[in-house]
Amino acid sequence: MANRHSRNSSESNVLSASCPSRAALELVSSKWSLMIVPVLASGPVRNNELLRRIEGISQKMLTQTLRELERNGLVERIDYQTVPPHVEYRLTTLGSSLSKVLSAVDRWAEEYHPKLSEARQKFDKA
Repeated sequence: MANRHSRNSSESNVLSASCPSRAALELVSSKWSLMIVPVLASGPVRNNELLRRIEGISQKMLTQTLRELERNGLVERIDYQTVPPHVEYRLTTLGSSLSKVLSAVDRWAEEYHPKLSEARQKFDKA
C-alpha cells in the first residue's frame, strides 16, 4: 500500500506518532501562527503593526510565536540597527510556501463559519 506522503514515504507519515512531521504540523497549526503568517505574506511588518492587525494577541504571545517561526526558518527578523530601534519581520521562502496553503484555510474559515455555528447550535439543542 502506497504512503500518502510519497515524497519521503520511508520517513514521513503525519499519522504516525513517531513522525517528526507532527512537530511541523503542530507549529503551523497553532492559533497565532495561522494568523501571523498570512499578515506577513504582503511584505515586511513591524511588531506594533502586527499587534494592531491581529486582534487579541498579547505582546508576549506575538514575541514567542515570532521567535518559534524564526527558529523554524519560516520568518526572518530584520534589525536595522537604528535608534530608535527599527525591526521588521518577513516571511522566508519556506514561510511564503506555507502562506499559500494557509490563505486557502483562511478563505475556508471565512466562508464556512456560519455553517459551523449552525451545526454547533443544532448539536447543542439535541
